[in-house]
Amino acid sequence: MQKIISLPFILILVAGSTATAQEATLNPVTVAASLSQQRASETGRNITIIQGERFKDLPVHSLDDLLRYVPGVEIQARGPMGSQSDIVLRGGTFQQVLVILDGMRLNDPNTGHFNSYIPIAPAEIERIEVLKGASSAIYGADAVGGVIYIITKSFAAKLGQQATQVSAGVAAGEYGLKSADAGFLHSNHKLHIGGGVLTNNADGVQQRGTTGFFHNSTASVSANYYINSKWNIAYRFAYDSRDFAAQNYYTTFLSDTAREKVIARWHQLHVGYQGKKESVTLDAGFKSVTDNYSYNKLSAPNSNISRLFQALLVYQLKLGTSATLVGGVNFQQKSIASNDRGDHSLHIASPFVSLSQKLWKGFTVRPSVQWVFFKNISSELVPQLDLSQKAGSWQLRGSIGKTIRDADFTERYNNYNKSFVASGRVGNPDLKAERSLSYEAGADWFWQENLKVSATFFQRFHQRLIDYSTTAYADMPRKDNLSPTGVYALAKNIASVHTTGFETDIQYVQSIGQYQKITATAGLVWLSSNSSDTVPSFYISSHAKFLTNFGIIYQCHDLMLSVNGLYKKRQTQSATAINAAVTPDYFLMNARAQYSFLHKTLAAFVQLDNVFNRQYSDLLGTPMPGRWFSGGVQFRWKKG
Repeated sequence: MQKIISLPFILILVAGSTATAQEATLNPVTVAASLSQQRASETGRNITIIQGERFKDLPVHSLDDLLRYVPGVEIQARGPMGSQSDIVLRGGTFQQVLVILDGMRLNDPNTGHFNSYIPIAPAEIERIEVLKGASSAIYGADAVGGVIYIITKSFAAKLGQQATQVSAGVAAGEYGLKSADAGFLHSNHKLHIGGGVLTNNADGVQQRGTTGFFHNSTASVSANYYINSKWNIAYRFAYDSRDFAAQNYYTTFLSDTAREKVIARWHQLHVGYQGKKESVTLDAGFKSVTDNYSYNKLSAPNSNISRLFQALLVYQLKLGTSATLVGGVNFQQKSIASNDRGDHSLHIASPFVSLSQKLWKGFTVRPSVQWVFFKNISSELVPQLDLSQKAGSWQLRGSIGKTIRDADFTERYNNYNKSFVASGRVGNPDLKAERSLSYEAGADWFWQENLKVSATFFQRFHQRLIDYSTTAYADMPRKDNLSPTGVYALAKNIASVHTTGFETDIQYVQSIGQYQKITATAGLVWLSSNSSDTVPSFYISSHAKFLTNFGIIYQCHDLMLSVNGLYKKRQTQSATAINAAVTPDYFLMNARAQYSFLHKTLAAFVQLDNVFNRQYSDLLGTPMPGRWFSGGVQFRWKKG
């Protein structure tokens, strides 16, 4: 253990022998860690910030594609270009990452498999902040492995801002690929209006008994109006539709040739007051998701309608020049109507308070606590402490906190309402909320205006973790609709899971003369998880043991070259019935070349996904496509 703990500090000392200064582009203002605006280096947390413009500069097709190459983020994709992906941070399960859009939670009450269906067009995104590690004291349930916090241009626009931006693009490629995206933002002092659309469609590659087709589209529109210098009101509506081949997404049975269609509608309202020393915000969101899943052409489809209403009240007070108090309350009402899972509802209320205090020069301490009440289930007190010390070009940080997560409706009631279940995953209404204790220690080093290196050691001690595990018929707690000869996986509370890890992130920006620029990010994560259960559970055993991912953009005059890639090492798995396997490792790389015309308003590009034609799966039974060529044109115009 001593060798593991010393590793990050050795790496930092080797890298840091010529440190001189830091620069704001590598230490931007963030809201993800505390709901208040702070420099990233003052939060005591490891935060990676990706600007929204990178979506058009890197070889990616969807938001989960973009997240796939963010340092420290593991994306377990079942299908390409937005079909379905699970988001994993620090070795947790896919339900243990909280996704937030302009302050509102997006995690779906039905299943965490839908959390990557983010109802926002990429053209609307100002930036994405990835907060790694325990965050339940601020955000409540689900923020176990971390938070994906998305901030949009219209909601972030300030009074007095005046500008107009328009962008559009089309692309086509192999396997019948047709893609298009467009967006705009118009700011006129008080009023800011934005919107966008993204659509990816393809016949897909040949699979067993079907093709891997997809028709995935997102459209959003928003407005932010400043009534005066203190008050503003904003509203957003978004529509998201995913229709895709879902063969073996959830089973490893030969008869699985599934198709799934998921449609989401999203409404969001924001009212804000900003005074000299205090601010008050009230946010409300309503999400409705219709999910239709057909296991094969002969089976009756599962039909699910899930709804999430939430409200968040936040009060912020500056206590002099060295302290900020943030407090508030979050309310959630979750419900589902399903022919498979039944009809259920759940209320959650959670007041919280956080104090950020600078005790002396460069040192910031932030204690936070939240009390989460689950209706008719339990209540959980969730404390956390973050520390940060700035010393020249170094930033030392540490954090310790409790996290929680309650089961979603699929984990509690999957296959519960059917008259007969021959085999498959079965929910468990008696599941208890997960608990864990997490701590981390790390440092950031800044070199001039060009380089930031971060290293973090962390551990998480999980109790009652919820996951699926193969369970004999005789051991199933409820047998009413089960077959004695069936093969079942039961959702249950695992006694304990301990995760130890180390991560390092690198951000590099370098201008070479007047016309050349290099922007690069890279990350490395090493993980080890040990479970008290003798039978390995599904999702804990599927996360990467070693992960490194990167993205590089090179600009020279009107030419832009970009690549991104990842290397992943994980536990091997196999399913002989469908001739499927998860290999011990794989390396994946994508490339893009773009040339701009007419003062960079018009550009043509070519893109190659999976350059080396690697055959791989992130999850058992769901092979991803091999080499895939595409090309297209883009238009960008900006005034002001």
